Amino acid sequence: MPYTTVTALSHPGLVRDQNEDSLAVGPWTLCGTTSENPQTLGFPLGNPLVVAVADGIGGQPGGEVASGLVARRLASLGPLLDSEQAVRDALNACNHAVYEAAEHDPELATMGTTVAGVVILGSELIVFNVGDSRVLDVSRPGAPGTLRQVSVDDSPPPAPGRRTTSIVTQALGGALRFSAVTPHVSTVPLVGGERFLVCTDGLTDPVPEETLDELLTAHDGGRAVFELWKAAIDAGGPDNITLALITVVDDD
Repeated sequence: MPYTTVTALSHPGLVRDQNEDSLAVGPWTLCGTTSENPQTLGFPLGNPLVVAVADGIGGQPGGEVASGLVARRLASLGPLLDSEQAVRDALNACNHAVYEAAEHDPELATMGTTVAGVVILGSELIVFNVGDSRVLDVSRPGAPGTLRQVSVDDSPPPAPGRRTTSIVTQALGGALRFSAVTPHVSTVPLVGGERFLVCTDGLTDPVPEETLDELLTAHDGGRAVFELWKAAIDAGGPDNITLALITVVDDD
């Protein structure tokens, strides 16, 4: 019977005072945690399974509150996310929830978060994001062009001579007045042996794509997640690091 494994880790990095990232894997959430040890969970294919990361916007209050709210909301809605429209509705509901929470606490004004993730169905996978957290198809790394981003960054092009930018053009919350979002949602076929990486920019900003590809070619499961985290730490760990490696296993 086909099944899915999810191996995840969340860590504050070496610069930030706290971890403002949150993670949802099925009904479970990790919010503001510190761990250097990847954890693996297994799930049968069939019912919708959500795996998502949320990255609280730095430099604004309550990033950990916003990301935790979104992760918990997606975890609770996960079994209902059986279509692209259901995912869009859930992300729009999350956006409203972040603004509503901020309205009730002046200290949380302008709090916001990015979000990216997947919903794993029986024969397909729904990819979604708002902001610059990413979903990467890492099914066949090791050859040019096989590490493929399937989310869509909400950010302007980097400045000349720079590989990344810290600016996001849309997020859940993040402003004094309500602003609607246009979530990126798409569907891809799902077959046995595929792997997808869901992560915050604390991994992809400091670690070049070539290094990600090399590590995912050499390793899988917990070892892959640990080596990816270590690469971000070795690059200075400038931001919170949260990642989940999803593997579809066809044991037939």
